[in-house]
Amino acid sequence: MSVAPASASRVVLRKVGYEDQDEFLELTGASAELHRPWISLPVTPGEFAAYVARFDQETAVGFLVCLRDTRAIAGIVNIGQIVRASYQRAVLGYGVFRPSAGHGYVSEGVGLAVRHGFETLGLHRIEADIQPGNKASRDLVERLGFRREGYSPGFIKIDGIWRDHERWAITVSPVAFNDLPEVYIT
Repeated sequence: MSVAPASASRVVLRKVGYEDQDEFLELTGASAELHRPWISLPVTPGEFAAYVARFDQETAVGFLVCLRDTRAIAGIVNIGQIVRASYQRAVLGYGVFRPSAGHGYVSEGVGLAVRHGFETLGLHRIEADIQPGNKASRDLVERLGFRREGYSPGFIKIDGIWRDHERWAITVSPVAFNDLPEVYIT
């Protein structure tokens, strides 16, 4: 399954699978310095297998952000920690790979994923936890209409260190959909 906007987006979303291991690991290796200290991605085949296995399509969905023209992987976007019942909420994770950094591809992919979360997964709320020094990530979610809701000291352990995070969120509304790209499933 791929997710792509009905308009002329430069990217599509594709579910990550075991067959992506070689390209994914090559990209994470080349992007290690770019990701530190913001995120920690798999760097070994075993870590990659565990990464893919966690996307059970019920509590977590993992996508690759791929360039529409070449299908090259530009980044990742995940909708995880999905809680149903009266919550209908999830946590968003995303990152870009070095060859694609600075082109806005992951921003487009995150917009597609948020719309997919609301329209297809039926979520009411999507959250993003962002380290205070990660200006690019804060700017990305702000552009999509997320609001800053709080600050959590020592919230997430990344690279062996408990790191502070700002909590950002967006809830489904007609206004939220106005600024997000149209999505269809191919």
